[in-house]
Amino acid sequence: MESNDSFRHKGLRNRLVQEIQKKGISDQKVLQAIGKVPRHLFMDSSFIQMAYKDQAFPIGQGQTISQPYTVAIQTSLLEVEPGDRIMEIGTGSGYQAAVLDDMGASVFSIERQKRLFQKTSRFLPSIGYKDIRLFLGDGNEGLPAFAPFDKIIVTAGISDIPASLLVQLKPGGYMVIPLGERSQTMTRIKRLNEDDFEQETFGEFAFVPMLKGIAK
Repeated sequence: MESNDSFRHKGLRNRLVQEIQKKGISDQKVLQAIGKVPRHLFMDSSFIQMAYKDQAFPIGQGQTISQPYTVAIQTSLLEVEPGDRIMEIGTGSGYQAAVLDDMGASVFSIERQKRLFQKTSRFLPSIGYKDIRLFLGDGNEGLPAFAPFDKIIVTAGISDIPASLLVQLKPGGYMVIPLGERSQTMTRIKRLNEDDFEQETFGEFAFVPMLKGIAK
């Protein structure tokens, strides 16, 4: 990774961290992880000059690499602790998973796009992220064989909270999910016990829609 991650890139990441800090992100662990993960390596070469802009960019298969601020706020809302078992719905480029991995989480990530899954499965280990567990599957179903999870993060917009995911969350754990159709409200759900949940909202965002099934 070092040969493709120059001092210039590190300087650009520092500027990005300062920018999202000014937008209200104060979790130092999140800022440190974003300052460490080489986002330019996760992007198509045609966008590489824009890698450290606080913007989302296409990654193919109709998907995007999320805006760094969006990654930061979702990650902050998870309140990640080292050793947390976190299920991610929507691997995409793998950038969000890498941020969580750098924070000491054990990451289980699902991607429904077969080509994107294959690409990311090869790519993440090649830059040193060998512990992230990737799965080809329907994110609406989660990973019941590996449940329960301390935290769940959904990186695509959905109109209703999937009950199939809620049951995979440990009591005391958080799910962060963008809810809505045309635009989404960032929502954090805490599982209080086996039957009760608490819900908070954190502003409006725009995500690609969460779809069912596996796309070849």
